[in-house]
Amino acid sequence: MIRAMEQKDRQTYLRLSGQFYASEAVAHAVPEEHFQRTFAEMMRSNAYVLGYLLEEEGEAAGYALLARTFSAEAGGQVVWIEELYITPDFRGRGLGSAFLQYLEEHLPEGVTRLRLEIAPDNEGARSLYLRKGFTPLPYEQMVREL
Repeated sequence: MIRAMEQKDRQTYLRLSGQFYASEAVAHAVPEEHFQRTFAEMMRSNAYVLGYLLEEEGEAAGYALLARTFSAEAGGQVVWIEELYITPDFRGRGLGSAFLQYLEEHLPEGVTRLRLEIAPDNEGARSLYLRKGFTPLPYEQMVREL
């Protein structure tokens, strides 16, 4: 089952996001304060970030975060798949594919592109996204923390 996160999911989200950022799928750790702020923003509005809980057999099997933006290059709204995390016990059951299918069926009008990033050595994620029609962009990401 895939559903939007609710206030009651706070502890589950904090636990799962902590697991995700402790995994090899990310380049560096993130302070827990960031997870707290992210959850607060999800509960405040869906203007910037949307959160989903993936459940199977009555358990939290993973989560996804989406961020919304606009791109002249894409000619419309872009939904970034910020995070898609499946716990180790539930991997290989098609939950990632199920979420991507759910996302395509529930995209708001005006969305012209899905975008995501993966760690270069995350071959499992790369394989999933390639199978689902994503193609690599020839860009490098750059950030400046404020």
